[in-house]
Amino acid sequence: MNQKESRLTIKEMALTAVMSAVLCVLAPLSLPIGPVPISLATLFVYISVYVLGTRLGTLSVVIYLLLGAVGLPVFSGYSGGIFKLAGPTGGYLIGYIPLAIISGIFVHRFAMKIVPSILGMIVGTAVLYALGTAWLAMSASMEFTAALAAGVIPFIPGDLVKIAVTAIVGPRLCAALSRAHVNSREEAPGRVD
Repeated sequence: MNQKESRLTIKEMALTAVMSAVLCVLAPLSLPIGPVPISLATLFVYISVYVLGTRLGTLSVVIYLLLGAVGLPVFSGYSGGIFKLAGPTGGYLIGYIPLAIISGIFVHRFAMKIVPSILGMIVGTAVLYALGTAWLAMSASMEFTAALAAGVIPFIPGDLVKIAVTAIVGPRLCAALSRAHVNSREEAPGRVD
């Protein structure tokens, strides 16, 4: 990628900012069920890579995490700050980055075909689970199985529903945005940006 290709257009910056803002507004809505709350964050990470592509979708997640790190109340339960990132659930938050990268690669390499897209979101979610569970176990001095029970098992059904919804809605949302000339991705199907 040359320097000209690596620069963001105003439209790309605006769309990335909008997706970061959507994540900031909806991710704090959560249901506290234990040390790891249920939130809508993963759903909007999945959607952001559909709408923005791998590179910009991941950038929108990084912006969200940076806004939370500086103290804006954008994490679950309207919390924020660097201590939240370093705390017991910080691994799940940081796990949004590999989730976006892996999901985006599968979604766009296979031109939004449903089975590979679902597989990519599942693999990305598994990486998020692994990182978050290891972090939770270490920071909260829990046995790995206890951390798995607290931070993964209750979330599997909901995340599978979010993945299915995204696999159905994502391509339609991208098509609608393209028809409205809003979508930033001018890529050919199958290209990973």
